[in-house]
Amino acid sequence: MIVDRFRVDGRVAVVTGAGRGIGAAAAVALAEAGADVALSARSEDQLGEVAERIRKVGRRAAVLPADLSDPAAAAELAGRAAGELGRLDIVVNNVGGALPRPFLDTEPEHLENAFQFNVANAHALTRAAVPFLLEAGGGAVVNISSVMGRVGGRGYLAYGSAKAALAHYTRLAGFDLAPRIRINAIAVGSVATSALDIVMSSDELRGQMEAGTPLGRIGDPEDVAAAVVYLASPASAYVTGSVLRVDGGIDAPNLDLGLPDL
Repeated sequence: MIVDRFRVDGRVAVVTGAGRGIGAAAAVALAEAGADVALSARSEDQLGEVAERIRKVGRRAAVLPADLSDPAAAAELAGRAAGELGRLDIVVNNVGGALPRPFLDTEPEHLENAFQFNVANAHALTRAAVPFLLEAGGGAVVNISSVMGRVGGRGYLAYGSAKAALAHYTRLAGFDLAPRIRINAIAVGSVATSALDIVMSSDELRGQMEAGTPLGRIGDPEDVAAAVVYLASPASAYVTGSVLRVDGGIDAPNLDLGLPDL
């Protein structure tokens, strides 16, 4: 049956930024689809809660705290995950981000930090994972990019540039890793995670974002988690080097940061 192609039974995934939000939802979704999951983020307490959710669906979970702002720590994660769970088949590079800033307040180091956190770290983990993925017979990598990597808007210079780089990294790596390893990305729109706490607590701001989204709502982490399962599973066996939009249909920022002209 076609639904069986969405299963990842007996496979092992590593998910970064897995303590909450999209990372936690993706980790649990992969477990529900049959995978054992290695979880990494700074907060061990949050990871422990996600691990319990995974164990409740009958899968193994490994809690691997790490400061993933450091590419060296990201690179070590592949071996730690394989060592704890016996193999590695799926990598989900979810950790990332950068604060919005006006153009003149965006220093060169803000760009450098954004590229390291969003692109260099994803590369470090993916590169270190390749031998384990090949040993397991191939594998899948899923990068979490953003709608801001393809649309324009004030205040998102560092974040949008880094996410655009991650999207194109994915396209280029698709050639480098084929045919045994697939790599794809998800361009995520506005999703109800802790990053949007201010928006979700304000009827005015939430209404503005919903009105600016063709589907009329802010996304749920499970919307992205479902796409992660698709791209990590045999259901997407003929897909690589692609960027899947999970953004509610937006083609422009749906929140005005109110930054004035120079």
